[in-house]
Amino acid sequence: MLHTELVCRTVRPEIAVAGQNCWHGPCGAFTGEVSAEQLRDCGCAWVLLGHSERRAFSHESDEYVSTKVHHALEASLGVIACVGETLAQRDFGRTLEVVDEQMRAIAANVPMWGERLVVAYEPVWSIGTGKSASPEQVQEVHAELRRWLRENVGEEAASVTRIVYGGSVSASNAPKLAALPDVDGFLVGGASLRGAEFAQIVRAGAREHAV
Repeated sequence: MLHTELVCRTVRPEIAVAGQNCWHGPCGAFTGEVSAEQLRDCGCAWVLLGHSERRAFSHESDEYVSTKVHHALEASLGVIACVGETLAQRDFGRTLEVVDEQMRAIAANVPMWGERLVVAYEPVWSIGTGKSASPEQVQEVHAELRRWLRENVGEEAASVTRIVYGGSVSASNAPKLAALPDVDGFLVGGASLRGAEFAQIVRAGAREHAV
């Protein structure tokens, strides 16, 4: 945590630092867990919750992810909440049904939506595989997420909530993905470890979303 605090204090002010996960409740005797309050106190502004690897390897349910999202927001952290389908679910034609269920679980514990809650669509079958969803597949799901927010939360939530894409994002596919009408940015995995490529992805997003 000390290293994280040093990073938060030394990065440029326009760059925010996020935790990759956090505990679902207040600080206490939960050895091995990191609370939202700890992340906040050491300078983190955001936390990533519901990532497909947490859902798969730690067996985090939609309801549990929702509890964590609620607590992190209450602790004054911004949340990047991940949703997405497995390959089997896509093959069975359940993609939109799955992301709708995941959104419904999150919304059950989130009374207000705004800029502090970002939705990240990450198809599980494309995480770390080098296999990115096609622009058509990405836009279909992002448009569905936007529709879900509009019809179940409200027009303002659908307008202000950022919906980003994560899943083998690379310098080669970022320009086409960034140009999609309902893609507001990226959740970058492996490519973020390669500085030159990551810079190209950032520039692709900046060109499309410049104001």
